[in-house]
Amino acid sequence: MLFVEILLIAIGLSMDSLAVSVTSGIILPKCKPWQVIRIALVLALFQAGMTLIGYMAGLGFEQYIKSYDHWIAFLLLLCLGGKMVYDSFQIEGSGDKTQDCVKISNRMLCGLGIATSIDALVVGISLAILNVPLFSLVFMVGLVTFVFSAFGVCCGSYFGEKFNLKLDLIGGLILIAIGVKILIEHLFFNN
Repeated sequence: MLFVEILLIAIGLSMDSLAVSVTSGIILPKCKPWQVIRIALVLALFQAGMTLIGYMAGLGFEQYIKSYDHWIAFLLLLCLGGKMVYDSFQIEGSGDKTQDCVKISNRMLCGLGIATSIDALVVGISLAILNVPLFSLVFMVGLVTFVFSAFGVCCGSYFGEKFNLKLDLIGGLILIAIGVKILIEHLFFNN
């Protein structure tokens, strides 16, 4: 498999992480560099790690995960997005309007990492059959996801600060929409 093909696979796998990182940046309007690195690193590690796990599992595992991977991603994103939507009304009701109180916990970030990387697990399984060089694949997936996610957090933070929107509500709805998209793609558009 050519370098360009591996790069395109990595870009494709990183798109859900990019969307989640933009949402993370939106709910963190005064995002500090360490927060950008933390979010991007966790998402990249989950993408690369799931690709590695999928690759190592090989073809024998594909039949077990493929039938319900979309449900796992959907439920994780629905729960995380639903919590963000719920929290957006709690913050409003308490009279505290500052966005500085919004925080992305380690548990939430790991949940996002898992939800966005389940496709990487399945892709890793598929690419094991093609004898794609393992190191190149995992490294490229991790690197591209890190770069895209860092960019997404920065963009989300910048635009989130410029526009006075109900950002945590919007972020939660975006996560739910990503989950619904994953579910619809797998239920209606996979052969």
